[in-house]
Amino acid sequence: MCRGLTVSGEFSWKTMEQRKRLICYIFFAAEFCLSSTQVLRIGGIFETRESELVSADELAFKFAVNNINRNKTLMPNITLTYDIQRINVFDGFEASRRVCDQLALGVVAVFGPSHSSSVSAVQSICNALEVPHIQTRWKHPSVDNKDTFFINLYPEYTAIARAILDVVTFFKWKKLTMIYEDSTGLMRMQELIKAPAKLNLKIKIRQLTSSNLDARPLLKELKKDKEFFIIFDCSYRTASELLKQLSSMGMMTEYYHFFFTTLDLFALDLDPYRYSGVNMTGFRLLNFDDPWVASTMDKWATDRLQGPKQESGLTDGVMTTDAALMYDAVYMVAVASQRATQMTVSSLQCHRHKPWRFGPRFMNLFKEAQWDGLTGHIMLNKTDGLRRNFDLDIISLQEDGSTRVAVWNSYKGMTLMEKPNRDKNNNVTDSMANRTLIVTTIQENPYVMIKKSDKELVGNERYEGYCMDLLKELSNILGFTYEVRLVGDGKYGAQNDKGEWNGMVRELIDHVADLAVAPLTITYVREKVIDFSKPFMTLGISILYRKPNGTNPGVFSFLNPLSPDIWMYVLLACTGVSCVLFVIARFTPYEWYNPHSCNPSSSLVQNNFTLLNSFWFGIGALMRQGSELMPKALSTRILGGIWWFFTLIIISSYTANLAAFLTVERMDAPIDSADDLAKQTRIEYGSVRDGSTMTFFKKSKISTYEKMWAFMSSRKNTALVKNNKQGITRVLTTDYAMLMESTSIEYISQRNCNLTQIGGLIDSKGYGVGTPIGSPYRDKITIAILQLQEDGKLHMMKEKWWRGNGCPEEDNKEASALGVENIGGIFIVLAAGLVLSVFVAIGEFIYKARRNADIEECVSFTAVMEELGISLQCYKGIRRRSRQHSAARSPCILCQPKRAARREGGRRDSST
Repeated sequence: MCRGLTVSGEFSWKTMEQRKRLICYIFFAAEFCLSSTQVLRIGGIFETRESELVSADELAFKFAVNNINRNKTLMPNITLTYDIQRINVFDGFEASRRVCDQLALGVVAVFGPSHSSSVSAVQSICNALEVPHIQTRWKHPSVDNKDTFFINLYPEYTAIARAILDVVTFFKWKKLTMIYEDSTGLMRMQELIKAPAKLNLKIKIRQLTSSNLDARPLLKELKKDKEFFIIFDCSYRTASELLKQLSSMGMMTEYYHFFFTTLDLFALDLDPYRYSGVNMTGFRLLNFDDPWVASTMDKWATDRLQGPKQESGLTDGVMTTDAALMYDAVYMVAVASQRATQMTVSSLQCHRHKPWRFGPRFMNLFKEAQWDGLTGHIMLNKTDGLRRNFDLDIISLQEDGSTRVAVWNSYKGMTLMEKPNRDKNNNVTDSMANRTLIVTTIQENPYVMIKKSDKELVGNERYEGYCMDLLKELSNILGFTYEVRLVGDGKYGAQNDKGEWNGMVRELIDHVADLAVAPLTITYVREKVIDFSKPFMTLGISILYRKPNGTNPGVFSFLNPLSPDIWMYVLLACTGVSCVLFVIARFTPYEWYNPHSCNPSSSLVQNNFTLLNSFWFGIGALMRQGSELMPKALSTRILGGIWWFFTLIIISSYTANLAAFLTVERMDAPIDSADDLAKQTRIEYGSVRDGSTMTFFKKSKISTYEKMWAFMSSRKNTALVKNNKQGITRVLTTDYAMLMESTSIEYISQRNCNLTQIGGLIDSKGYGVGTPIGSPYRDKITIAILQLQEDGKLHMMKEKWWRGNGCPEEDNKEASALGVENIGGIFIVLAAGLVLSVFVAIGEFIYKARRNADIEECVSFTAVMEELGISLQCYKGIRRRSRQHSAARSPCILCQPKRAARREGGRRDSST
């Protein structure tokens, strides 16, 4: 018995084949005993396809054995050798024969095959003979798994399903489509299929049924149904073909997100799609951050470039995940064998059912072994031999290639990776640089206009306007280029009765365009089907109408400066003042005078302020002409002065306002607001068909606007116009009022002086840049618009395009008639003057009566009333002077005790 590992067995001499095998065994035993190192054999059964001479798994198998033998640090005293058998795909019988041959040679482990039918046949034999069977491909474990000698380094299917579910949850997808290649895909997706009840997730499941991998009919349906989030469960060969077909279908855009469950997405040639903007995500098991892994991959790539041609669709020289798992599996055998001492390898016969007696021991050593391989740290469950506690890199396609964005661990879940320092200072322009965007717009002054030029213009140079300047500023900030296209149907975008959209909104929904830069109003219904940036302009709906014709001054226009109320109050004031003047002038004794100045003893006195003269005095003062009558008494002078002040204010106000009324034409507008429009039917009104203004009235619940929509909808053929240009023409030529945005009205009225805005704003809204739902450009454009707003460039652009030649300066405020609130104070002054004059007249009367008392001791009541009656006679301005002895014959009403006493004292002196 040779020292170390021993090959033992019993052979019969019945056949020539057995004799040849015995000779081989003798030579092998002799070589083994003579050498100083031990030899360990492993077996590999590999399936080959018609398109390849040697499978990648076989190449990795040999590559790992050669590296182990070349580097003696892992197995210093053991040489690893192998026996390779090739079979056809799905040939389970041939696989059974070949594994029996390898077991007869004496192997410590069997690798492969990969397909399920062959795997089951090989596995049953290895279980019976207790030889470890190592698998590196996905295999669905049975419920009653009794394969105790089965080891699989491929990640467990339930863990992969949980990883997919975590990724979907991280991206916050609410609906997705899952496309699987074969029935095993449904098994791998069980966790995701069960998720909708928890995550409110809508899932559509489709299968690739075409035998020649022509998935374009299916992709066409996905594009038509606007399925933007798609999970592909397929092999890397199928994934490579799908990528080409997706590109040919125009689905490689930033609006789609493709997730591939294959672990070989990194190995595919993704260079043609790096700059398409498409979101592409997948898993990667290989640990490229390990220097040893990178060095091993470089050696593999060098050998492959010198060897046979690589499979189509793969990057030249790259190692697939299956090959890396095969490489790690061979190393796991080496690690387990290093710990196995005094273990012999026996030749086993399939027909004798005598197991390898060291098989359970070696199997336990294998499950306890750990290794940091190409696919990360490898640990196995001791119960089922499946891999546990592994990491999956979540990679995403970027412009610089596949980049790791997160790491998913089978125990810890997902962990996001920090961005490199070079990315921390990146600004908003990074994701849009070197991108050419399709911009849809509509021809509308002054937003987008055809540029007038003697030369033939092409491309974006054909257009000018506010929106073109806005696009240019956004392009300068974000670094993208753009191609401007006018919307095909010339409409902004509205829904019909069937819920279908048209105009620019439809082009965004269908992804015909990337941006809509136009006077596109942000509305609730549009926001549900497309995304908007922050508004770059705020506005509201108003009424465009012709300026009303001016009214020339009429025959009685001189009455317009004062309101009818003021004219009535002036007339009443003149009458009242005249009457009060008459009464006061008759009451006061100082307005009576002797008409015969040469005869002082005459008893006749005269008063000029008869009732007719009092009216003449008031009218003369009001007409600023005066009269020959002048008041003499203080009371009448006070009244006259107050009346003159009153007439001064009235005449001055009248004169000042008369000039305005005679020079300014008064605008007589038939409508002043939306309520006026709704209350009448003579003036027809409407808006642009299928625009936001029409939608506002159509959806409004306010009674006035509902009434207006009922009017417009009943006359759709005439009330609704195709565009603003057609509406402006109708306003100028017919009795038509157009409902449109205030900014457009402002622009039009600056260039057509016959048009004006009627009333205020009906609502408040804004114009925004439209993008398809989920567009990565929306937030970046919003940031750029806010930057333009803060810099004042939006205001400067509006001033540039809205400023017109201007209309003649007009005083928008018409001269209005003066009312009581304007000059009512003068009437208060007049009334105060009247009251003051009355009290002064009474005072004068009393004062005169006291003067008369100097002669008489008292004044009789009868004499006073008689004199007052004569004074108030309207038709006489002359009366006799009062007699002094009349007081002696009447009772005394006003006594003067001091003067009476004085006269009494005088009589006593004279008698003395």
